[in-house]
Amino acid sequence: MADPADKPQAEFSLIQLLPNMLTITAICAGMSAIRFGVQGNYTLAVQLIVAACVLDGLDGRIARLLKSSSKMGAELDSLADFLNFGVAPPLIVYFWALQDIRSLAWLSVLIYAVCCVMRLARFNVTSKSEEPGKDSAYFAGVPSPAGALLVMLPMYLSFAFSDWPQVPGIAICVYMVLIGLLMISTIPTWSFKTTRISRANVKYFLIGVAFAGAAVLTFAWTTLIALCLGYAVMVIWAWFHKKFSSTH
Repeated sequence: MADPADKPQAEFSLIQLLPNMLTITAICAGMSAIRFGVQGNYTLAVQLIVAACVLDGLDGRIARLLKSSSKMGAELDSLADFLNFGVAPPLIVYFWALQDIRSLAWLSVLIYAVCCVMRLARFNVTSKSEEPGKDSAYFAGVPSPAGALLVMLPMYLSFAFSDWPQVPGIAICVYMVLIGLLMISTIPTWSFKTTRISRANVKYFLIGVAFAGAAVLTFAWTTLIALCLGYAVMVIWAWFHKKFSSTH
């Protein structure tokens, strides 16, 4: 006779469903971003992708805190990531500046999307093969949310510095393919899952978070440019750090 404790849970509290609710909200944000991109409202489209990135960073962590992680939630999160970070961002960039070179531009969009789905598939396989409770200090390649934010960098530059000349479409296509290749590369990128903040530094960390949030709300495009450049520097530093450590 089966142990009653092994039976699937018949009812869930609303708080247990919160992670999946956030994931569904992120999917709605990604789909709406595509809609507004088609309509030419590029500012709102980018803002929705940024919101989807924030929600993606929250849902998994909240699920672990509430101990409400599930296989369905993991699969839902992966599907949401492909839509929000592999499909919506390159389409928005395409609608924004690449329709004059449609064939080459569409090829770039396809390459980026395929790279993103391959990166997510690799991450899923790796995470399932890892020991439970063990998180690596590094990701292999650029994570898909970071790739989504990076691929829209030409849009941030255009929004922040309207007097600057438009970035050439060919350059945007090459840049999009480069970001896609970085996602499927084995370049080590820092994983914040293993980052620990000492008790003495918690207050400074919280002040920094408040400052970053205020900067995003007040100087959104300039802040996003700075974050993208900072992340690029961090990736380069992590690569050199791991390479130097492996030789000693």
